[in-house]
Amino acid sequence: MIKEACVETFEEAVLAEKRGATRIELCSDLANDGLTPSFELMEQACSTLKVPVMVMIRPRAGNFVYSGEEISRMKSEIDMAKMAGAAGVVFGLLTSASKIDEENTKILTEYARPLPVTFHKAIDEMHNPVEGVSVLKEISGIKRILTSGGMPTALEGKEKICEMIKEAGDKIVILVAGKVLDTNVEQIQKLTGAGEFHGRNIVGSLLPASPVSPSKSPRGRDFKKKEKTK
Repeated sequence: MIKEACVETFEEAVLAEKRGATRIELCSDLANDGLTPSFELMEQACSTLKVPVMVMIRPRAGNFVYSGEEISRMKSEIDMAKMAGAAGVVFGLLTSASKIDEENTKILTEYARPLPVTFHKAIDEMHNPVEGVSVLKEISGIKRILTSGGMPTALEGKEKICEMIKEAGDKIVILVAGKVLDTNVEQIQKLTGAGEFHGRNIVGSLLPASPVSPSKSPRGRDFKKKEKTK
């Protein structure tokens, strides 16, 4: 079982690895479902951790429909991830009709080479995420799809996740997300048959053990947002 921990600080990344995470997704601003982290954080995590670090490439909060200018910015962020030593990058692009933006997805995937790509939970904004799998599995360079089956949680989306896994076959990996915890990951594995899982608390809570008021909650220098389980 692959356990990918979603983190937004260096301290969280180190703790997640110590607790048994087999891969890290590095973000900033998880209160907005994850944005591109700073180069400083990328470099610090990639140079220290022994497990692979996947870097989120998401230039802003909000929808996943990006302008040409934003695509250029995402390319620059991919460059940073490469320079930092990332094991791969994570992004997702849709059209205004909530379909996969095939053109720009192919452009960014090709630009990211040789790094593998995970297409993130933007796919859950589609009317039918299974259709997204059929598109993405044909794009060389995309290795995984992060999804909760179009539902808020993996448990709620388990039937759709099973459909997505069937559609994926051996061409692409379905990485299951959506309130996947250390306490329910084995249950979700049994229900879906998936082999890779992603979560904010997949190896337990990464927050400090002692009670801390929200206004004083420890965070990295760049990230001050309120905690949100992913």
